[in-house]
Amino acid sequence: MNNWEKVIVSPQSTIRNTLSILNETGLQIAMVTDDNNNLIGVITDGDIRRGLLRNICLTDSVSTIMNTKPITANIKAHNNELKEIMESNGILSIPLLKDGKVVGLESLHHINKKNKYQNPVFIMAGGFGTRLRPLTDNCPKPMLKIGDKPILETVIRSFISAGFVNFYISTHYMPEQIQEHFGNGNELGVKISYIHEELPLGTGGALGLLPKDLPKDLPLIMMNGDVLTNVDFERLLEFHVHHDADATMCVREYDYQIPYGVISGEGNKITSMVEKPIQRFFVNAGIYVVSPRVINSVPKNHRIDMPTLLEQHMNERNNILMFPIYEYWLDIGRMDDFNKAQIDIQHMRLVP
Repeated sequence: MNNWEKVIVSPQSTIRNTLSILNETGLQIAMVTDDNNNLIGVITDGDIRRGLLRNICLTDSVSTIMNTKPITANIKAHNNELKEIMESNGILSIPLLKDGKVVGLESLHHINKKNKYQNPVFIMAGGFGTRLRPLTDNCPKPMLKIGDKPILETVIRSFISAGFVNFYISTHYMPEQIQEHFGNGNELGVKISYIHEELPLGTGGALGLLPKDLPKDLPLIMMNGDVLTNVDFERLLEFHVHHDADATMCVREYDYQIPYGVISGEGNKITSMVEKPIQRFFVNAGIYVVSPRVINSVPKNHRIDMPTLLEQHMNERNNILMFPIYEYWLDIGRMDDFNKAQIDIQHMRLVP
């Protein structure tokens, strides 16, 4: 891989800096080396996600979460050998060494070429976009242009670049504009079908309108049509399948700083004082992987939002997982978000 040198970091580099490198390069691994280019460890996006779940701070050094015993290969190894090593060890990338020094990086994705996923992709594109009026008075929000493409086209192209070819789009407000632009998907080399909601059914209720001939055993990726992101959809799907989840919700870390000193006490005695503490939460990112069990549980024309639907299944089987995302993500709900997206699209790696 030609850009492997861009993902070399020092042990003192912060997790935040490493995140930036992973996002800019689109690779899912960073290699930690000393001053002589000897490999010390590796950082994958999985290491970072697990660190976020343990409340690791982004200002901490990568040495706190790196894998100090990574699997490596000799630079002379053939592709078949590298593929066997990665598949047998469940890894997606492998550093290539010569005399202990990093001289390259290979990925399973690069060797296998592009996979084709038959998993359905269901995109919610029926909202009114009232907070973006007057822009949405005569245009559905997903069809507003960010850069030179509608938001929805950028979303679909990001899935296509990851190997997905089977799309369903849920429509309600001005559906004809969406259908006229995308047609049946032939021009993009994919299949696009439309699910029209006569009345808004909520993000979960739209699942009940999907055709019964969906692939029986394949989970579906579901996403709001007004979200810009470079989330690794392949890694998300692999996570869901590996853990045999009923559903997986993508979540983002959200920080809120209390603008006052927080006082704790027992009776009339102060036990602690914390000046302007920061509280961290995980919030719903509007991206899900849903297994057939959950899809089939939604009756036709039944109104329900995804959080409520998933909560019902949590109570039944307690098998709903969360997948922390650190990649670029922007929900274009307000005018400020729309203006920010116009700037971000110029330099973010949204569509290869």
